[in-house]
Amino acid sequence: MKKKHKVVQNPSEQGEQRKKKNQGRRQKGVCICKESWVKCTKMDDEVVQRVFQGGGRDYFQQQPSTSSSSSSILQSLPLHVSFDHGYYLLVKSIQELREKKEGLVTVGIGGPSGSGKTSLAEKVASVIGCTVVSMENYRNGVDEGNVLDSIDFDTLVQNLEDLTKGEDTSVPMFDYQQKKRVGYKAIKSSLSGVVIVDGTYALHAKLRSLLDIRVAVVGGVHFSLLSKVRYDIGDACSLDYLIDSIFPLFRKHIEPDLHHAQIRINNSFVSSFREAIYKVKCRSESTDGHSAYSFEGNEAEIDNCIEMYLRPPSASEEARINDWIKVRQSGIRYYLSLGDQRIVDKHFIIRPKAEFEVGRMTLGGLLALGYTVVVSYKRASKSVNNGKVSLSFETIDTLDETFMVLRGTNRKTVGAEALRMGINGPWITKSYLEMILDRKGVPRLNTPPLLSSTTVIGNQERVIIAPRPIRVNPNPVTGLEDLSQPWTRSPRKSKMEPVVATWHFISTEFSQADNSVRDSSSFRDSLRLAPMPDSYDLDRGILLAVQAIQALLENKGVPVIVGIGGPSGSGKTSLAHKMANIIGCEVVSLESYYKQVKDYKHDDFCSLDLSLLSKNINDVRKSRRTKVPIFDLETGARSGFKELEVSEDCGVIIFEGVYALHPDIRMSLDLWIAVVGGVHSHLISRVQRDKSRVGCFMSQNEIMMIVFPMFQQHIEPHLVHAHLKIRNDFDPVLSPESSLFILKTNKQVAYQDILKILDPAKFCSSVQNFIDIYFRLPGIPSNGHLAESDCIRVRICEGRFALLIREPIREGNFIIQPKVDFDISISTVGGLINLGYQAVAYIEASAFIYQDGKILIEVDHLQDVSGPYLQIKGVNKDAVAAAGSMLKLDGSYTTKSYLQIVLERLPDGGIHSQQAARLQELVEFIQSQGSTSASESSSIRVLSPVDGIIEDMQSRIRRLERWHTINTVLWTFLMSALVGYSLYQRKRQ
Repeated sequence: MKKKHKVVQNPSEQGEQRKKKNQGRRQKGVCICKESWVKCTKMDDEVVQRVFQGGGRDYFQQQPSTSSSSSSILQSLPLHVSFDHGYYLLVKSIQELREKKEGLVTVGIGGPSGSGKTSLAEKVASVIGCTVVSMENYRNGVDEGNVLDSIDFDTLVQNLEDLTKGEDTSVPMFDYQQKKRVGYKAIKSSLSGVVIVDGTYALHAKLRSLLDIRVAVVGGVHFSLLSKVRYDIGDACSLDYLIDSIFPLFRKHIEPDLHHAQIRINNSFVSSFREAIYKVKCRSESTDGHSAYSFEGNEAEIDNCIEMYLRPPSASEEARINDWIKVRQSGIRYYLSLGDQRIVDKHFIIRPKAEFEVGRMTLGGLLALGYTVVVSYKRASKSVNNGKVSLSFETIDTLDETFMVLRGTNRKTVGAEALRMGINGPWITKSYLEMILDRKGVPRLNTPPLLSSTTVIGNQERVIIAPRPIRVNPNPVTGLEDLSQPWTRSPRKSKMEPVVATWHFISTEFSQADNSVRDSSSFRDSLRLAPMPDSYDLDRGILLAVQAIQALLENKGVPVIVGIGGPSGSGKTSLAHKMANIIGCEVVSLESYYKQVKDYKHDDFCSLDLSLLSKNINDVRKSRRTKVPIFDLETGARSGFKELEVSEDCGVIIFEGVYALHPDIRMSLDLWIAVVGGVHSHLISRVQRDKSRVGCFMSQNEIMMIVFPMFQQHIEPHLVHAHLKIRNDFDPVLSPESSLFILKTNKQVAYQDILKILDPAKFCSSVQNFIDIYFRLPGIPSNGHLAESDCIRVRICEGRFALLIREPIREGNFIIQPKVDFDISISTVGGLINLGYQAVAYIEASAFIYQDGKILIEVDHLQDVSGPYLQIKGVNKDAVAAAGSMLKLDGSYTTKSYLQIVLERLPDGGIHSQQAARLQELVEFIQSQGSTSASESSSIRVLSPVDGIIEDMQSRIRRLERWHTINTVLWTFLMSALVGYSLYQRKRQ
């Protein structure tokens, strides 16, 4: 039986106002306990009052008298959150409201064009399985740039009211090519437990009274475009003037509504090579002449668009095209991308996801600010897709040629499909823009734009000139003057960095510290990269890393050897494999070079076989075949060797590991990359939150010194020497980008049935034994039962420790778990114990794993639990569900964790004496092996509180860099003084 809770009521001065406002709208109260994952930060009473006065279903209502009280999660949300955190909070909020209230849960996601609201709606829908209603379909016709009057609010309100009453409804469908409403789509209320309204005006006053949850999204390309324009034109215009020019309706009609949101998201994501698009391009005589290449059974898609390039008003005579803004017009929609962010490697063109839809009047605003359309052309495209790659025939009117383009998300797949279809080039790596400029020359600032000389552009000029910026009242936000507004319209940087930074080479001038460890044969020549002065985020870091490799190949030749170092969980392994996918090279983990690992100490530098590593690197440098070791983590010993050879086609090898930038290793490498942040920092934040909940504040710096004792002493000092420093703000624990969908059941399935649903060509199997230990701080508030959300799970598997920090999302039959492989040393677990964490549960199991690359089926045999449990895992929700149906498992699923399953079978929800003894034995072993180094390291420095772990790491790295420079200068001065004194003495003699 669930315990009842009393909802915290409004302050007395707000009660009457809320009572009048909600008279006649009383509804079932929501009684929600704060989840452990919600931060303790609360919006102050004044902001809460402002937010909830704007309408919406009010949960600050009088509730039946109960024995205890708690607030709704929507009352205790942080004021502003990241995109990943906001996604997670929104999913949990929807789930809570759906459980606690009757009927439909309605969500509004609003924000400016390009902020990422549509992406958020789609990601939430993929987890919740809800209905998304786009406000784009409620247009009355062609507007002049998101004019508020063009939205059919009456129909939208009627649709929402119908669904709220449990009635079916029909939503309109708008065709952007025909520029009119073309019909209606039926939505059944029984299938719409949750409805998301996505649109610029989704938080408008006409809709707020119908919304349960209101979400505001700002940032994305909206902020980046403002930063880009300010960088291009300087500080001559105020930020408000730029906003009014580029987003003329934002301050008057959009921004005021955003302050009524309960969840406010700052989306820093703009473009990313995490999920890059790989393509190869060649000329084609005609679309009809290549019918043999078409994919049978797939319908072709037709797209006709106009692509325009805008040059900044401050552009130099050379007109760097990387600084231009690209605008694509498809029908009445406009899509914008900042700069030509792409990588060309061999015959592959690699592009990030960097295009975003903007309002039509944004283009007019850019033109009014002085941007010039220098190139414009029509692109007619016909595409087919076979599920692996897409094949397009693209005709460019200005070039009067047709090109064949093969696209996909995996480099090897695109290459293999090209070979299978017999497409062998000759390949073209230039963009259409570069090809046009090659023919017609680079336009100068004092020459008219190219588009005036073609017949196609005459119509385009009228299209471009039509949208003009609208000036608005300088103080349009009435009634909300006391709310701080920078989060809605201020770029975090006053000036945007150049889209593409430039690598430079310097002649080798080693410091005294480097001379002490380098060998005369460490470098092929005296040329080396000059370090980048700043640190960069993961997306920009991937781009810069690949560009550095290309610069090294061009200036120093093959091979190029790269080292990626950083603490455990920082993201270096992920970065290495993403870079390898882009440039098509091999990745070697330094973990392979362990001679022997004793007692799970995977961060012990002395365990590395440096002589073998040095031999392998030397062989690679001389382009010779070499044998790298294979290390078995479960046995803790070397199990064999495998051949490694530098590919003639690529010529690059990446070595990644915790100590990849150690002086004994890095002096043999060409490119040094340091990565900090990631799950490494997330664990420290989680520990700090737990300590705060039990009334004990500890700085993140203090926690890190205990939990990661080897980092500050043996890893961090080497990161300052990196050519490229990357701060990984990406949080895979919260992000929807890397989730696994899991179905779990205890229904018995025959081995032969499992084989039938997996691809026999890619089938593989393995066996794993694992132990899960659950650690919890004593004193964390609970209802008397052990909750998974209050614990940090440590899994011992295949000779290593791995963490699960956050409880997965459970939705319907699915468990949505982040795809995180965060390995740690035993010293980290010992550090957690030193901080007061106690082992409260223990699970031991054997897992039989069968997979084919798309679906993984795991059969787990838990100790003391009768019968195995089967889990179907995959990144595609539909594929996982289909596999479950083929195995006839529908109706048998459970979302309970193994912790819940085991505790239900034990007396009083505890553990029996045999388990307790085994658990104590494990804890004592961890303490004996892991706590010594943690306690020694904890007394190294004087502790100081910091705001964030990533910022703290970066500041310490900068301090170390300064000391490194100062020491070099002092050493040089001292040596000069000694030499001078010696010469003086000789003269005297």
